[in-house]
Amino acid sequence: MNMRLRLALPTFALLAVTACASLLASAQQPAGIQNAWTELANQPASHTAFSFDRTMMQVAQALLQSGGMAPERAAAALTGIAVDNYHYSEPAFYTPEVMSSIIASYHAAGWKHLVNANQSPASSAQPRGPITDLWLHNSGPNISGVVVLTRSPRDMSVIQITCDLRPLDLVHLSGHFGIPKVDPNAVMEPAPDGR
Repeated sequence: MNMRLRLALPTFALLAVTACASLLASAQQPAGIQNAWTELANQPASHTAFSFDRTMMQVAQALLQSGGMAPERAAAALTGIAVDNYHYSEPAFYTPEVMSSIIASYHAAGWKHLVNANQSPASSAQPRGPITDLWLHNSGPNISGVVVLTRSPRDMSVIQITCDLRPLDLVHLSGHFGIPKVDPNAVMEPAPDGR
């Protein structure tokens, strides 16, 4: 092997690892966010959780392909999914101050918040039916992280996805891996500043 090439390989590998680490770090969840999810409602909940890592996602590749995603995209699109489900014995009140803290944490970490335009602050704190908040983290034109928060009177789900997705891929993933189906009646729009 050429001496220059042997010297260049470790340098190239170090640069590649550094670049990958910075991409992964940019889509990481804000510090303390897991605690904030448990503090969002005013009462204790039963909690169940599961996650798929990269290896599990490769096994699920056939599901992605059957959902309409191109085979060459399916293998690389998702690198991890974590789902946390909370069930409350009584209708929950979702504390606006904690929700504001969650929103501010994601905003500070560079995530974009989308909300259903049909929801008011009052219905967000005490929903009568399911409501959804969505956070996206971009790396260039692609989405590198997605968080879906669904809340209803007695249930809350948090779906956290690490990925390399085109925006259209999100539609193909809805209804799979615990990701809610796209609600045709929801009008998702960027949240106003501070919301």
